[in-house]
Amino acid sequence: MSDPRTLLTGIVFGESPRWHDDRLWFADWARQEIIAVDLAGKSEVMLRLPGAGGFSPVCIDWLPDGRLVLVSGASRSVIRQEPDGTLVTHADLSGACDAQQWNEIAVDGRGNAYLNNIAFDFPGGEFRPGLAALATPDGVVRQVADGFGFPNGMAVTPDDSTLLVAESYAHVLTAFDIAPDGGLANRRVWAHLGEHAAPDGICLDAEGAVWYADVGNRHCVRVREGGEVLQTVDTGLGCFSCALGGPDGRTLLMVVADWAKGPAMVTGEPTGRILALDLRA
Repeated sequence: MSDPRTLLTGIVFGESPRWHDDRLWFADWARQEIIAVDLAGKSEVMLRLPGAGGFSPVCIDWLPDGRLVLVSGASRSVIRQEPDGTLVTHADLSGACDAQQWNEIAVDGRGNAYLNNIAFDFPGGEFRPGLAALATPDGVVRQVADGFGFPNGMAVTPDDSTLLVAESYAHVLTAFDIAPDGGLANRRVWAHLGEHAAPDGICLDAEGAVWYADVGNRHCVRVREGGEVLQTVDTGLGCFSCALGGPDGRTLLMVVADWAKGPAMVTGEPTGRILALDLRA
């Protein structure tokens, strides 16, 4: 297989990549921007948010009707963009957890938004188990799971039956059945990844396998249920998240940056970039 090519550079702290309308959309947390880039490398800032940067999470997804939603750690809310471009509060998260560390969002086909919170100050804070919450289409929020070892990337299966959660500190991918009311049941380990793995962002492929990004190990790994490793892509820099895109969903898109300086990365030279790999090659 060929090596990944660089699609875009100049990113400070990229996260939450999603393939949408023939482009990769992602967030630069440090700049509080939502950016879209096509496979030719042409990029556009789609949205700028006020407020804190640095490690303040901004993660994105879309409702079934096409409206953009994002979880904002700084405002402890889910924000929705209306067709005219205005931003409104979709759901208030302040009552679901006393920590601001809201992280990933994943929306199912019914418009239910699943969100997770690592529940402690990162980096440097004392560890606490994280949680997952549900925001229904009408904005009602409730906790649906807890006890996570740093919940990170999430994905919903295409049939809306299962939610997958990456637990970075527990070195596993965890699965839940999604109930008709949006609740979660039948918690189970979908894949043990090994004690040196720290899964971050994830995505599902057409065969039902999962790609997970791993910052410390500087790679992106494809695994099937049960934990068998099917493929590993070395990224050279810390790999924060991944998505599948392109005309046939066979292009692996990876958000990477130099994590050697830790939090100081957001004040130095932008090292973040988007890598692309044609999986058909």
